Amino acid sequence: MVGVSAERDELRRLVEELPDEEVPAAVAELRLRVAPQADRPWPPPWFAAASGSRTDIAARSEELLNDGFGRSV
Repeated sequence: MVGVSAERDELRRLVEELPDEEVPAAVAELRLRVAPQADRPWPPPWFAAASGSRTDIAARSEELLNDGFGRSV
């Protein structure tokens, strides 16, 4: 193939040498790297993993920023 990088050639060689029992794990890993963003679930599993005590954070954002939220002390 014309214009194929040395890394891609090495990848092809390594894939051919991979034992059959390791192919599914390698395929799964590669799918994660090339899957379009739209194929990834939203929200991610960790989203909203912590609960807050206030429900008005967005409404209070300017107040919180003025108080120095997010700045090192």
